[in-house]
Amino acid sequence: MYQGSQVSTPAIKGLLLTNVLVFLLFSQPAFGRPILGLFALWPPGHFMPWQLVSYAFIHGDFGHLFFNMFALWMFGTQIEYAWGTRRFLIFYFGCVIGAALTQLLTAYLSGLVYPTVGASGGVFGILLAFGMMFPNRKLMLLFPPIPIKAKFFVLGYGLLELWLGVFGMQTGVAHFAHLGGMFFGFVLIQYWRGRWPFHSQRI
Repeated sequence: MYQGSQVSTPAIKGLLLTNVLVFLLFSQPAFGRPILGLFALWPPGHFMPWQLVSYAFIHGDFGHLFFNMFALWMFGTQIEYAWGTRRFLIFYFGCVIGAALTQLLTAYLSGLVYPTVGASGGVFGILLAFGMMFPNRKLMLLFPPIPIKAKFFVLGYGLLELWLGVFGMQTGVAHFAHLGGMFFGFVLIQYWRGRWPFHSQRI
């Protein structure tokens, strides 16, 4: 992926540690079901307000946890280093909540009752921020093994998520929540930059 030195940052460290600890607790039979029932994101009728954030600390299996945390570390350290810890956390949890609201709407429209877990909404927001802040930064993909600029990688990933979400080609994945995280992240960056439709210069 990104070729370059990574800067250790407190928010990333805290998020990684918390997600791993929750995963270890969730993996225990005595705690897994209660955690899922109370802290996963459930649709209207089963929803509790804290689930807008708590769902992002639960992961279904090790692969789910690993890829989310790897992406959070790989791209998030650059963002936190550029913005500072406070602004990074505001952005990350803004994307997490935005993804949750998108998923609640999707679940309501579908009429299906199922829990949603994972940090992907926040991670996709971080990916969007990386593409906007470092658009020409080269990323080395594993497949295909070719370098690609961050802006094209983010655009392609977003379009792929939209395609998969609309046509339902990958079940069990909250594609619209991922897009919601990216959208809310975009709006927040535009607000901070004072760009359309906002006018105040923030950064």
